[in-house]
Amino acid sequence: MNIRLFLSLGVLLVGTCWVRAQAPASPVSTGPANESPADRNLRRSREAESRGLAEAFRGITAAGTAEPGLFPLRATGVSTDPVRLAAIRFLGLLSPEQRAKSTFTVDDPEWRKWMNQHFYVRQGVSFQEMSEPQREAAFGLMRAALSAKGLKLSQDIMKLNHTLGELNHDDFINYGEWLYHVTVMGEPSATAPWGWQIDGHHLIINYFVLGDQVVMTPLFVGSEPVIAPSGKYKGLSILQQEQAAGLAMLLSLDPTRRARAVLDSAKTGNNNLTEAFKDNAVIPYAGIPAADLTPSQRDRLLGLIALFIDNLKEGQARVKMEEVRAHLARTHFAWIGGSEPTSVFYYRIHSPVVMIEFDHQRPANYRPAGTDPQAPNREHIHVVVRTPNGNDYGKDLLRQHLEQHKH
Repeated sequence: MNIRLFLSLGVLLVGTCWVRAQAPASPVSTGPANESPADRNLRRSREAESRGLAEAFRGITAAGTAEPGLFPLRATGVSTDPVRLAAIRFLGLLSPEQRAKSTFTVDDPEWRKWMNQHFYVRQGVSFQEMSEPQREAAFGLMRAALSAKGLKLSQDIMKLNHTLGELNHDDFINYGEWLYHVTVMGEPSATAPWGWQIDGHHLIINYFVLGDQVVMTPLFVGSEPVIAPSGKYKGLSILQQEQAAGLAMLLSLDPTRRARAVLDSAKTGNNNLTEAFKDNAVIPYAGIPAADLTPSQRDRLLGLIALFIDNLKEGQARVKMEEVRAHLARTHFAWIGGSEPTSVFYYRIHSPVVMIEFDHQRPANYRPAGTDPQAPNREHIHVVVRTPNGNDYGKDLLRQHLEQHKH
């Protein structure tokens, strides 16, 4: 029996539902007193999945119903052959046992079974258990799908997870560079739908392919710490440009526009709304729409969006940015937090075709001396990129394809 099917009963989402005030945490069952750490992780994973997958997928919406017609089947002119060939090479290097636990049908619920937390029991083959040729082939798949920027960000997140292990008394059971799992959904094809996923602490990539169309969401990137203070990767840093550009976007607004963008000037908790198992979140548009910005402010907003979209390979990023521009007038920029050079903050960019959340989070597994355990800090960042209105995991494209190609 596939262990992922056995685990399909539902995950604890630990604290990601804040807008202006922190929502109460979900109750966590404690389990038996003699429960082993492995059994505890398995139980928590099953609980989380059952809650998170209790509802059929609808997608993130502004009012509870997906807008139709946003994601037509079409030719983009950007070949996905390099990704397909890289996936075939990777799968070809797996043993029969590894392949059996790493491959799923294209419409399998496995797509939705991802979680940032380190304890989550994941499916697939991990980088840790891969041979060197297998590991290089896995990176080859990432290299084919991601831009140089996106590949470096992904690998740097993995390295910073090693740093987190060092900071936790060399705990490389829970944290480490190779604790990331790869799965493939469907058979890599030039015409039929398929995709792949990487799932691990602070790095989740969902990559759906149909012909030459690509959807790379949900995407989760982050780290704690975001700048390695010591150890093997001392000085390594991530998401500093996205942090600075977000603040610059806010500061570019005149007082009247800034007042519309700021939902709350106080940031006391974690604010992300679309992390694991929040596929059906209903999030009304908030903040200021780009239609009410000046031309230079709209250009700055587009540049900020591009920082996240540009993790895609260049051609596919261009296609996605064209889609973003088509809906720019309805793209909203919202802010929670301060505006000083060292402030902690949350910002959200929300349009019919993309949602980006950037959040300074409370400390979780790294607490330098003097750190307030209840206060967000700049050393713990979570970023989530979503495709609203039903097309996360390419599900709207898949729906249309299946309607046209009855099986």
